[in-house]
Amino acid sequence: AGSAAAVFLAFDGPPFPATAIVIALITFVTVDHIIFAPVMSVATGAGAWQVALRNWPSKIICYLGELAAVLLVVEVLAAGAEPLLLLIVPLVVLCMHLWQSRSVRTREERESWQRLAKATDELNAVDLTRVLYSAATRAAQIFSAAEAEIDLAARTVRATESQILADGPFRPTAERPVDETTVDLVAQDGSVRVGVLRLRFGGTVRLTEVEQYKLRTFASALCTAIRNAQAYAELARIAAENAHAAAHDPLTGLANRRRLYEQADRLFRATTHSGLFALLLIDLNHFKEVNDTLGHAAGDEVLRQVASRLRDAAAPGDLVARLGGDEFAVLLTGLPTPALAGHRATGMLASLDAGIDVEGMQLTVEAAGGIALAAGTGSVEELMRRADIAMYQAKRAGEQTVVYAHARDTADLERLMLTGELRRAVAEHEFAVDFQPIVDLGTGEVVAAEALARWHHPEQGNLNPVQFLETVERSGQLPAFADAVLEQSLIARQTWREAGFDLPVAVNVSPRSLLDPKFPGAVLARLARHEVPPDRLVLELTETLTVSQLDVVERTLAELRDAGVRLAIDDFGTGVSSLSVLSRIPVHQLKIASEFVAGVETSAEAAAVVRTTVDLARNLHLTVVAEGVESEPQRRALWALGCLAGQGHLFARPYSAARFLGLLQRGSGGRPGVLAATLHEEGSVVRLPARRLPDLPA
Repeated sequence: AGSAAAVFLAFDGPPFPATAIVIALITFVTVDHIIFAPVMSVATGAGAWQVALRNWPSKIICYLGELAAVLLVVEVLAAGAEPLLLLIVPLVVLCMHLWQSRSVRTREERESWQRLAKATDELNAVDLTRVLYSAATRAAQIFSAAEAEIDLAARTVRATESQILADGPFRPTAERPVDETTVDLVAQDGSVRVGVLRLRFGGTVRLTEVEQYKLRTFASALCTAIRNAQAYAELARIAAENAHAAAHDPLTGLANRRRLYEQADRLFRATTHSGLFALLLIDLNHFKEVNDTLGHAAGDEVLRQVASRLRDAAAPGDLVARLGGDEFAVLLTGLPTPALAGHRATGMLASLDAGIDVEGMQLTVEAAGGIALAAGTGSVEELMRRADIAMYQAKRAGEQTVVYAHARDTADLERLMLTGELRRAVAEHEFAVDFQPIVDLGTGEVVAAEALARWHHPEQGNLNPVQFLETVERSGQLPAFADAVLEQSLIARQTWREAGFDLPVAVNVSPRSLLDPKFPGAVLARLARHEVPPDRLVLELTETLTVSQLDVVERTLAELRDAGVRLAIDDFGTGVSSLSVLSRIPVHQLKIASEFVAGVETSAEAAAVVRTTVDLARNLHLTVVAEGVESEPQRRALWALGCLAGQGHLFARPYSAARFLGLLQRGSGGRPGVLAATLHEEGSVVRLPARRLPDLPA
C-alpha cells in the first residue's frame, strides 16, 4: 500500500518535495514494523508477543529491505527515471514479506518439534504420577490448549501448561465439551490401549494435518511411558513382596530367623545404639499335644494368636520373630538397665495367660522363656546359644523365665578351661593337621588334598575344630593357630611334590582371619618362604559366616585372589544367603555339603540341589567338589549329575602327611595316585561336557 501511494504521488499528485516523500515512506515502514506489529502481537496475546520478540532478526532484515525499496523510489524520482519502474517496488516488498513469513513459520515449526522431543524425553520416568503430571502440562503447552486431561482406567489427571488442576478417580461424563479434541493412548502396533488424552482449547479449533501427526506421536510416546511406569511399579511390588516373604514367617507374619539374625547383627556392628539389648527365646509347652489332638489346622491357629499377642505386647523398637515350630524370639532393644530385660520378658509371657479360643474350645497356652543379654557375647550365634540354654533351664526348673548366667553354663566353663591351655598347645605343637584326598570321580585320581586341623589334647584326646575353633577365635591365638596350620600344610605339600605328586592343598579359613588386614600378607609371605606357587593353595571359606562385614572380607579376598590364591566356598547351599555371598566373593570353587550328597541317590530334592549347584558353577566357570562321598552309588549318582570331583570315606579317611603320601604311592590297582576304579571303562556313565582344570578338581 505504501509503495502504491508513492507511485500515485509520483504520477498525479502535486510536486511534493523529495524530502517529504522520503519522510512519509520511512515513517510508514517504521510504524508498520516498530509500532503496528507489536501492538497486534499484544492484542492477539502474550504468546504472539513472545513470538514477535523471537523473530526480531528476520523483522530487522525485512525492515531494511523495505527501507532500501523506499530509498530506491526516492532515487528514481530524483533522477527523473521512468516512473513505471516504480511498479517493481511492490513486488520487492511482497517478496520481503513472504520471505519473513516463511522464515517465521520454519522457525516456529522447528521449535515446536523441539518442544515435542523434549516433552517425550521427560516421559522417561519410572514413577507413574511423574509421567502423568509431565505429560498433562506439556500437552497443554505444546498444542496451546487451555487444559489437557489424561484418562486412565481408574485415574484422571487434568492440568494447564503451568499447574495440575485435578488428580483423582476416573469419572465418566455423559456429555463432552464441543471444544475438545481426543486421541487414544495406544501402542505403536495398536495392540494395547491404556487410556485417552483430551485437549480443550476454549473454542472451536481445527488441528492441521501436521498438528494431528504431532498429537498422535505424543500420544504413542505417552502410552509407552505409562506402560513402562506400570511395569516398573509391578516389578517393585513383586520385589517388595519377595523381600517381605524372605524376611517373614508365612504363617504368622512375624519376622523369621533370617531377619532376626540380620537385625541383631546390625545392633552388634553399630558403634552406638540406644541402650542395651537382649534376646528372649520363647518355647510353648506341650504344643505337640495340640497338633496330635486337634490337628495341625488348630495348631496353626494357636500359633497365629500367640504371634498376635506377642506382637501387641512388644515395646516399640522390639522385633518379634518366629524361628520355627512353636519357638519364638523377641529382640529386646533400648534397655536402660539389664534388669529391665527380665521385667519386659515377664510382661510378654503374661500376655499368653488368657485362654485361646480354637474351634469353640478354650485352650491355655504355657511357655518358658530364656533371656540372654547381648553384652559379652560378641555374635548373634553366641547370643542365641545363651538364650537357648536359659530357656531349657527354665523348662527343667518349671519357671517362666530364666536369665542366662555363666556359672550355670557348663559348656562355657569347658571353653574357659580350653582358653587357658591354648598358648601351651600352640607353643608345644599340640595342633596337628590331617589330610583327606579330593578325587576325580571319573578317573579315581587324587587331584588335591584338604587340610583338617586336630588338637591332640593330653587329657581330652583328639579334638576337632567344632570343639575348639570358637575358643581359639576368642582367645586371641587365632593368628598363631592359622599360621601353624598353614605352615604344616605347605610343608606336607612340599614333601608330596618331592615324591612326584604336585597337588594343591585346601586350608579352611576362619571368618575372623578375613577381618584381619594382616592376614593376606602373612599368607603370601608363607607361600614365598616355601616357594609354593599361589595357585597351589586353596582357601576354603564358610559361606554362612562370611556375610557379616563383607566390605572388609571383599578387600581381603580380592588381595589374595589377585595374588593367585584360589578360593572356595565350603558347605555351599546350607547358609541363608549363598547366592548373595557368591555374587560378592571372588571364588573359584564350590563344595557341596555332605547332607545333600548323602541323599543324592534316594532323594529327588537332594539331587535337584546338586544338579542346580553344578549348573550354576558351570555357568560361572567354577569347579565343584562333593563332600562326604561314602558309597559307590553316591559316586555314580554325583557323576551322572555332572559333579566331577569329591572326597569322603569311599576314597580315604583323613591321614597324617606321611600316611597320606604312602596312600598316594600305593594307589589302587598298581596305579600310584589313583584311589578308585575308572568309571569311563565301564561305559555306564557318560561324562557331561565341562571345562576341566588340570590343577583343581573340575
